Order: sequence, then structure tokens, then C-alpha cells
Amino acid sequence: MVTYDLITMGRVSVDVYPREVGVPLEDVETFGKYLGGSPTNVAVAAARYGRRAAVITRTGDDPFGRFVHRALERYGVDDRFVTAVPGLPTPLAFCEMFPPDDFPLYFYRYPKAPDLEIDPGGLDLDAIRSARILWATVTGLSQEPSREATLTALAAHPGRTILDLDHRPMLWADPDGARHWAGLALEHASVAVGNLDECAMAVGERRPDAAARALLERGPELAIVKMGPDGVLAATAGRTVRVPPVPVRVVNGLGAGDAFGGAVCHGLLAGWDLERIIAFAGAAGAIVASRLACADAMPDEAEVAALLRGGP
Repeated sequence: MVTYDLITMGRVSVDVYPREVGVPLEDVETFGKYLGGSPTNVAVAAARYGRRAAVITRTGDDPFGRFVHRALERYGVDDRFVTAVPGLPTPLAFCEMFPPDDFPLYFYRYPKAPDLEIDPGGLDLDAIRSARILWATVTGLSQEPSREATLTALAAHPGRTILDLDHRPMLWADPDGARHWAGLALEHASVAVGNLDECAMAVGERRPDAAARALLERGPELAIVKMGPDGVLAATAGRTVRVPPVPVRVVNGLGAGDAFGGAVCHGLLAGWDLERIIAFAGAAGAIVASRLACADAMPDEAEVAALLRGGP
């Protein structure tokens, strides 16, 4: 049996992003097609650092689904847990780009996204239990059977489990239910990662220190709070670190959080000190924010190290 450094599970999409910056979507004439979906991007990011990564997700039985498989293979991410759902199309995501901080995102996940059809009975629990890190998302809790599958995987994993508070209200039939289900998932997580809005959803706190404390009280050993232009706060029961952002010229901020997540996984697997992990992850996110795509833009370790040294 293959032992993975990282297994992620949840959302996948084909990102159809404009090649024209500062142009409304209705006026864009040229687009690029990229692999997307937050947990899928996290697996790609980890693979760029040489980590053995796999993703558990589902696509449509269509050309875009075949594109997902080919892209994962190209990026070195194992696709054996990616299966098709007949009758449901592979999701698409479109965005507009108005740097530095306005990137409207439009999801096409109708009538239902196949990644929400991940079934607990179809999980390879042996592979999940043996993985060094399991990464799951709050979006995976938004509908059944993905909700039960996500909670089943988190409960089954004996090692480091990371819950990405990834919250897209438009993907919930009952937006008010997100806090309840996130709370149950946090009980099985050893690490929680989210921005201020996501922390407010999960624990009712937007103040970084208070949000971190509230997350730790729900069960995780490490809480990572992304504060946008104020950098990142990371806290354990006995230590808090704050790392400022790395200044870059932003092109597309949508993939930065996924790059950050993959880099956090890499640093945890390497056994780095907490401050080093967060600084490295922040630089990885900054690199992707300075590029157009998400998965295509993930850096390798040498690129991140160069940016931290102040190089090109």
C-alpha cells in the first residue's frame, strides 16, 4: 500500500480565468483553463515540494473531468481516488481580476457538484489512516454525502488532521448550518486554518488573538489565522507567533491561500519551527498572488527560499 505524506479531500474545478486584468467578465475575450478547487490546489502545492500527495474528489464523466486527471498526473498528484459521477458536470469557476484586492469568483456547480458526492462507503480508510497529514475543508461539510464522508475521514485519521475553514456561503443550502458542522469537524482536527471571516463563521470571533484561542478551545493544537494585509497569526497553547506579509505586486489573489496551505503541510512534515513554517507559507502565498493561475503557479522550495532572502 502506498503511504502518502498528504491526502486532501473535497472541492475540484476547472478554473476558466481571464487573461485580461481589470476587464469585466462580459468584456473578456481570452481565457486560460487551469486545474482548481482549494483542496486540489493544496495537494498540487505540496507535490511541488516533492511530497507524495493524493486528492479524494469526484468529477463529471466529461472532457473537463478528463482534464482534471491529466492535470493531476502532470503535477505529480495521485489521482486514484478521483472518480466520475455520471450525469453531473465537472464544476467550472470563472473570476474577474481587479488587483490588488478585488477578485469576484463565479462558481458553476449545478445541479450539484460531483465533489459533494464523495461517499463514506467509497473511502479508502486504510490509505487515509496511514497518511501523514489529512486535509479537509468546511465546504466539504455543506451537503451530504460529502458531509458524512468528511467527518468519517477526520475521525478515522490518527495523525495530523488539518481543517481548512474554507467557507463559501453561496455553496450552502443552509448557510447558518456552517458553524454547527465546522464545530463538529474541529473536534477531530489537530490544526485549523482560516481567514478572519472564516474564523467568525466557525467560532464567532474576528479578533485574531481571540479567534485563535477560540479555535484551540474546540480541539486543535495549532490555530492559524490569516489576517490579510496584517500577515498571519499562529498559536498553540503555549506560543503565539505573528508573521508580516511579504510585499508583492498582486495579479490574482485567489490561489494564495492554497499555496499557503500546501506550504504549511510541507513545513509540518519537515518538522520546522512554527515561525519558519508560517514565514515560508506566507512567501509561497505571495508568489502565487503575483501570478495569474492557481495550480499552475505553485512554487517550488527554491523559489520560496529566494523570495525570503530578498531575491528575484
